[in-house]
Amino acid sequence: MTMLYDNDPWLNPFRDSIDARKKRILDAKAQIASGGRIYNSVNNHLYYTLHKEDGCWVFREWAPTATRIYLIGEFNQWKKDARFALQPCGGGNWELRVPESEITHGNLYKWFVEWPGGAGERIPAYATRCVQDPQTKVFSAQVWDPVKPYRWKSRRRIRIDNPLIYETHIGMSSEAEAVATFTSFRENVLPRIIDLGYNTIQIMALQEHPYYGSFGYQVSNFFALSSRYGTPEEFKELVDEAHKAGIAVIMDIVHSHAVKNEAEGLSRLDGSYTTYFHAGDRGNHPAWDSRCFDYGKGQTQFFLLSNCKYWMEEYHLDGFRFDGVTSMLYHDHGLGRDFCSYDDYFNCGVDEDAVTYLGLANLLIKEINPHSITIAEDMSGMAGLAAPIDAGGVGFDYRMSMGVPDMWIKIIKEQDDHDWNMNTLWYELTNKRSDEKTVSYAECHDQALVGDKTIIFRLMDKEMYFSMRRDIHNPIVDRGLALHKMIRLVTIATAGDGYLTFMGNEFGHPEWIDFPREGNGWSFAHARRLWSLSDRDDLHYKPLREFDKEMIHLFSSEKLLSKGHYCWCADNNSKVLAFTRGDYMFVFNFNPECSFPDYAFEAPEGSWAVVIDSDSVEYDGFGRNDDTVVHSTMTNAYGKQILQLYLPSRTVLVLKKIS
Repeated sequence: MTMLYDNDPWLNPFRDSIDARKKRILDAKAQIASGGRIYNSVNNHLYYTLHKEDGCWVFREWAPTATRIYLIGEFNQWKKDARFALQPCGGGNWELRVPESEITHGNLYKWFVEWPGGAGERIPAYATRCVQDPQTKVFSAQVWDPVKPYRWKSRRRIRIDNPLIYETHIGMSSEAEAVATFTSFRENVLPRIIDLGYNTIQIMALQEHPYYGSFGYQVSNFFALSSRYGTPEEFKELVDEAHKAGIAVIMDIVHSHAVKNEAEGLSRLDGSYTTYFHAGDRGNHPAWDSRCFDYGKGQTQFFLLSNCKYWMEEYHLDGFRFDGVTSMLYHDHGLGRDFCSYDDYFNCGVDEDAVTYLGLANLLIKEINPHSITIAEDMSGMAGLAAPIDAGGVGFDYRMSMGVPDMWIKIIKEQDDHDWNMNTLWYELTNKRSDEKTVSYAECHDQALVGDKTIIFRLMDKEMYFSMRRDIHNPIVDRGLALHKMIRLVTIATAGDGYLTFMGNEFGHPEWIDFPREGNGWSFAHARRLWSLSDRDDLHYKPLREFDKEMIHLFSSEKLLSKGHYCWCADNNSKVLAFTRGDYMFVFNFNPECSFPDYAFEAPEGSWAVVIDSDSVEYDGFGRNDDTVVHSTMTNAYGKQILQLYLPSRTVLVLKKIS
């Protein structure tokens, strides 16, 4: 296979580093899999997970520092009992067998672990069900053995070549001021996603986490589906329904760090700080106040790889978006520095153990499901992260285009509308490595959190509170509506291979996300989605939703993200940007004041029909164009084919070549 440096001369100085990266990953695979598949060797979740065997419940844990471990729970009044003492069985492993009749479905349990100089209650590392007591807020593991296990209805494997991703958070997905459930999401939100046309759902905060307001990024129990939202069976039913609709389901998986909590999490599971983590300062994340995995440690590798396999097989997930990859890639977690050259990706403190682990994870995931999706959230831009391992890459299918939302924030915050540069806009939106696939987005959940602002809120600010009725024409709101549509359309139209939006942002959900916390009186008022706003005919939200729906359906039905694009016009004087993608022409007039009655630019010869007009009254525009008119090119004095269009200010036309 062609290596990364064969097509990129700037990578030639790093040939040895790239070759060494590939060798480390493939050598690690050979060591784990003994020349076969990683899949056959990574089964920690089957060995350690609580399960039945020969009429007994089998409990196991790897706790090499422990001197004694007791099973405590509702079945023995939470007391240490010699009958419930785990026995050492070699290699730091402990085991206990309990007759099935003594423990039942729903029982709560924990370990009581003793180690030199200390002791404490702990939750098993591989616990697959954890629940929180509503009064004490204490977490416990729970025996989960329903009489009627869920029976999957849809066995189809979803293949998505160009993901159109709807990023979601189950808990804040209802209008109620409470934690929403898997069932309410399936019944009320999934139909909206299907209607909008998105083909992939990316779900946040599925792994159990003690603090709800962490957005799921401070994980305590890596194998446990968060019980806040319901039961495993209810989540499986949600995945099943999505699959029946042809929608892939991927999850945010957090392998970049773990919560520090000792009573709930992995930290000091057996009294040691280094069971799964680095020693000393390196074991503590300076920005996130969390624990950092030692990816070079065999048990850590097997723990995390088994975690990938468990989620895919137990819940039929179609892949993962790996969170915090930048933090994993570098010893300094990428904090406080810019990545300005390739040297930063190879010679500035790369954690090669983490790179190797990510490569192994990608290999395993593809063994489980060749059509699976893996996405890297990386801010550094490390070359080869989303390139095949055989080419010297790390094996992700896609990387997030994290510079795109940053660009939009910078433009909206710092530039007057008259100063928007079309050449810069085109460059920033399309500047992607040709050997790596990307997912573009104008905004995700990050921009919706307290301390930041969504695009719609940056554009309208306080006017959103007073002027969102359709019978009101406020110039600030009119500008916001126009640019909201244009920004989202130009982002997807220039995307590399995928597109993402966060739940509710498609219709300009007002305000921010603020989870219940002491500072807001533990209120859920801003940790929910006001879907009804987008259903009302008298408000501007519904036209924004309908525009997003039209946009997504176009890109889905025509498979436009699989086609290349070409820029025909980037006019900084007029603020016009025009480009083609497949048989479609996208013409943006970002000019805040000037409409052009006969704007002429070079275009492919033929006739063009309007298929989307952001200025249509249907989308809360002013209806300044006759969209029934077919536009044909003409030959100018220089023998060039020219297309002439009426371009109202702050609008976009999408035209299809019909002849």
